[in-house]
Amino acid sequence: MSIAKKLVGQTAAYGLSSIVGRALNYLLVPVYTRVFLPEEYGIVSYLYAFVAFFNIVYTYGMETAFFRFANRPEADPEAVYNRVLSAILVSTAVFTGILLLFSDSIAHFIGYPEHREYIVWLALVLAIDALVAIPFAWLRHQNKAIKFASIKLSNILITVGANLLFLVVFRQIYEGEYLQSLRPLVSFLYNPDFGVGYIFLINLVANALLLPMLWKELRIFRFRLDVEQLKPMLTYAYPLLFMGLAGMVNEVIDRILLERWLPEGFYPGTSNMAAVGIYSACYKLAIFMTLTIQAFRYAAEPFFFSQAQEKDSPQAFAMVMKWFVVFCAFIFIFISANLEVFAHFIGPEYHDGLMVVPVLLLANLFLGVYYNLTVWFKLTDKTYFGTYISFGGAAVTILFNLLLIPVLGYMGSAIATLICYFGMALVCYLLGNRHYPIPYPVGNITSYVLLAIVLVVAALYVPVENFWLRQVYHLTLCGVFLAVVWFREGRYLLSKK
Repeated sequence: MSIAKKLVGQTAAYGLSSIVGRALNYLLVPVYTRVFLPEEYGIVSYLYAFVAFFNIVYTYGMETAFFRFANRPEADPEAVYNRVLSAILVSTAVFTGILLLFSDSIAHFIGYPEHREYIVWLALVLAIDALVAIPFAWLRHQNKAIKFASIKLSNILITVGANLLFLVVFRQIYEGEYLQSLRPLVSFLYNPDFGVGYIFLINLVANALLLPMLWKELRIFRFRLDVEQLKPMLTYAYPLLFMGLAGMVNEVIDRILLERWLPEGFYPGTSNMAAVGIYSACYKLAIFMTLTIQAFRYAAEPFFFSQAQEKDSPQAFAMVMKWFVVFCAFIFIFISANLEVFAHFIGPEYHDGLMVVPVLLLANLFLGVYYNLTVWFKLTDKTYFGTYISFGGAAVTILFNLLLIPVLGYMGSAIATLICYFGMALVCYLLGNRHYPIPYPVGNITSYVLLAIVLVVAALYVPVENFWLRQVYHLTLCGVFLAVVWFREGRYLLSKK
């Protein structure tokens, strides 16, 4: 249990910045979905889908390569840090220069020729994200979780605060809702026609402030572009680049395909871009599942590498998987069963898409399982298997989106996501069983997932008319899951105290 406790502690430390920060950032979803129409919010989601792809290109797997090479017994971590950050610095300058040079063409290509400035701002955001990725990795390598969390939280607080200031306070003063004496001053700072541009510009300013916050980590950097030394890192990292791109297809291609592939008029009175906005807003209701997965990944990657040489590491990895699934299955039940409560976090114009939430929650549960399973090819330096799996998942995602969007709309995208992540987890498990066997309690894990699905179906399809009785019923279903877990695992937990 000491190994598990160590991972839980690290997950909590790194997860603080992820969970609390994202939770604060999540407060912007009710703001965006009440200030902007679905079509306007769809523009934001659509452009950030492209940003997600470029984020992968800008770092091209070097963050994971840093952990791998810095943790080798003979390695000098600071020298590895210098080499990796030097490579990122050069490539970032090239990528950003290309985006800025062709910003007009890109704006025309994506259908917003009148908003070239969005492309410029997002290119600069991408550059800063890439440049701070390795200093953040250095903090994780040095186990400086408090500083890591503090900087991440500061960035989120600045972003949230600026959004609330401009999109709520200044907007309401400008519209004369209160403090009318300040309206002339606010008029110099706030322009209602700027619209979603505030989201992009605030993101850029907040990210720029990360550079002085990470000054100590940047100050120790020495430019060392040694191609021969970089070759093994790039060899290790390039499959991760393609794996990341394929993985991002699974995560965000549905927004792009919805806008392009949804038949016009599929949802009466709703444009395709508005459908993207509705789907994206409802996707945000899976926030607690994605937060759990992200927090786990921050801690798990360095943890798995550091524990790889321990004799009982396979048993520890199996135990981690089981409790991860139990925790995520409970989140799946709790949010799905109480969906009408969580729906208040988004504007009523977006509620038509709520039926996708349970499907997306279950899909993300399997994504978390997949991330757990990837330990085998990362520890055996067979990262190309991750590339194959991710490309297979990307093909499945595109195929089922193309097949299902014209028939089921955004529910088709949700189902395609579920099929993809389940398939990736299954294939990764089967391959891992051959190359790096880990004694996962498959029967136990499967039973918890099936129980969670049954309880969610019971919550969604067993009608209870009275509101309060319905809430009691839904909470009881959540309690049933916890009771089953305690009945099966309680004795084990007590014996390890």
